[in-house]
Amino acid sequence: MNRYSFKFSWLITFQLIILISFVNSVSFVESFNADFGYLMQSNSQKQGSIRESQLKIVNEWKYLDFEYPTFVERQRAIMNGDFIPKNNLPLGIDVHKNRLFITTPRWKDGVPASLGTIPFPTRELSPAIKPYPNWEAHGNPYNPDCSKLISVYRTTVDKCNRLWLIDSGVINATININQICPPKIVAFDLNADKTIVRYDLPKSQVKEDSLHSNIIVEVGNHCEDAHAIVADVWRFGLIVYSLAKNRSWRVTNYNFAPNPVASDFKIYGLNFQWLDGVFGMSISYDHQSKQRVLYFHPMASFKEFIVSTELLLTESLWEINSQDNAQYFFSIGDRGYNGQSSSSGIARNGVMFYTQVHRDNIGCWDTAKPYTRANLGMLLDPDVSSTFIQFPNDLKVDEGETQSVWIMSNRLPIYLYSQLDYSEINFRILRGDVNMIINSTICNPANVYGNGSKSAIVSIEEGQCY
Repeated sequence: MNRYSFKFSWLITFQLIILISFVNSVSFVESFNADFGYLMQSNSQKQGSIRESQLKIVNEWKYLDFEYPTFVERQRAIMNGDFIPKNNLPLGIDVHKNRLFITTPRWKDGVPASLGTIPFPTRELSPAIKPYPNWEAHGNPYNPDCSKLISVYRTTVDKCNRLWLIDSGVINATININQICPPKIVAFDLNADKTIVRYDLPKSQVKEDSLHSNIIVEVGNHCEDAHAIVADVWRFGLIVYSLAKNRSWRVTNYNFAPNPVASDFKIYGLNFQWLDGVFGMSISYDHQSKQRVLYFHPMASFKEFIVSTELLLTESLWEINSQDNAQYFFSIGDRGYNGQSSSSGIARNGVMFYTQVHRDNIGCWDTAKPYTRANLGMLLDPDVSSTFIQFPNDLKVDEGETQSVWIMSNRLPIYLYSQLDYSEINFRILRGDVNMIINSTICNPANVYGNGSKSAIVSIEEGQCY
């Protein structure tokens, strides 16, 4: 009896030694691969923590505050209802040198300014926003001066050190759209903080219930050769503005329209429908067609589309029969069910980053590869991303020597359809080094697959099985 007990215990001990050795070897392999950019962990929380450590929290707020000249003026604004802190929500994010730019559209009453800045880096995690370029530049929505800023949705910074924005001219859009001023394109010289462009969109190019919510700029060989492209998200069109001509034209295409299947959102226990059309836009050089192209997608869609920028910037093609141009707009693939995206941006290495609002995540794609789901990566582990980012609404890629991705997370659906808990962190600005955050993903131009294997590519069109 003792002999068999001894043999049995010896066998268990031997098995434990083998098991411990195996675990240690797996841990070593995981660590080794992580160091060299191939995350092959079986533990999703470990992988998630590594990914999250590469996205840094720059700023976060429970609610927004503004930098008033004096404390007395701030208190007066609160008493008068001109400033209602809980009605302010940050939407757009941009960066230029040592400043971050934040937009605060006038979705509700009590938003004192629609565009502001905070320093970067900042000593405060939740700094007050300083209206840009000053308080005087922002109009009063109850007594509007349409030469001033009314309700800015998003901005973009070009290579000529100019900040461009689209001012929708719309207030209280959550209740009943109120177009108190014409939508306008405005640009500032960031070296002097002076207005250099103010252009009202012509009435013929603005439809009933239009909402202009995004802007991107293409600059040619010199700074005057610039075109701003503005998205009309509710009436499904693009407005192209030529700085040299000081004139604009409207571009239409059926691919700008939303897909009803993708218009149903179920997030944070809320169910709502957004029939938002063309929204996300990014410009890059396409090596296959050997030309500059605009990548775009409606918000209510799972697909990505492409069109030549030369087509969009040629005014004469849109003066008569724009239907002839429909054949030059192409769908390049889809992101799958719940793949709705708002904003996107492309780094110099050709990698596109895009928000995944239904998934509380950031997607990525190496534009040199086919737009298939096998080539689309996620920066955060799905099991932990919702505690880090909640509704990533805007995204920018800066032009620094070492490029970074900037993300605005703002819980927008809760703000619109429920009630934010102001004892919690509601808004965040996050930053990630472009090369670091894609290092372990299929989006890295240097990577094919983490284990070196090849995979069959299956293309599934939107509307089919997911």
